[in-house]
Amino acid sequence: MRPIAIVQHVADDGPAYFATWLEQQNLPYRVFPLFDSAHLPERMDDYAGLCVLGGPMSANDALPYYPQLVALIREAVALDRPVIGHCLGGQLMSVALGGEVGAAEHVEIGWSELQAEAGAERWFGGLPSASLFQWHGESFSIPPDAMRVACGSYCANQAFEYAGKHLAMQFHCEVDEAKIRLWLDKGHDELIHSQSPAVQQAAALLPDLTARVAQSQQVAAAIYTEWARGLPGRR
Repeated sequence: MRPIAIVQHVADDGPAYFATWLEQQNLPYRVFPLFDSAHLPERMDDYAGLCVLGGPMSANDALPYYPQLVALIREAVALDRPVIGHCLGGQLMSVALGGEVGAAEHVEIGWSELQAEAGAERWFGGLPSASLFQWHGESFSIPPDAMRVACGSYCANQAFEYAGKHLAMQFHCEVDEAKIRLWLDKGHDELIHSQSPAVQQAAALLPDLTARVAQSQQVAAAIYTEWARGLPGRR
């Protein structure tokens, strides 16, 4: 099987649990660390699917590799190779498919209870709701011909699917405990100075972090399982 291409923008936002899940399923992958002088995949013909991770930059920034990445997302969709986007990755998917990215209703940091849209519960293993981790100040619009998958109280557009197999997410279902602890440490100033009602402080997040991450990864496994059905040769 061809590998899954994983685009990583920054050092502290790696694939984490997504890579763990792929390894558990014996699905090959290749990470493209753009922060470390890596280039994007030249063409999607060589890959079974595409994952775009998050980062602190905006989808509206004039980064030199954005046009190529947006074109790569469109190429993957045209070739019927499933695309999955986490946070910034989901926002770039929206842009690639005709949507827009702007300031979210609220900055969200921490756990957020999300509701699955009617008919979209399959992405959450049949669950009507799920608690998933957030760290974002912008959000995406739902592109034409896409369907919203999940909504939240503080940010309405939390996920959308396109053509039944491509999934854009505003949340971070790929997090593991180490990743969240790193973010809480590096983002200390952002947390303590935020006035958003959707921002949780580290003191509230750390006591039950292990249990919350375990629950989150159960949902993530359901999301990734559903997404992987679209990979060539799998149903």
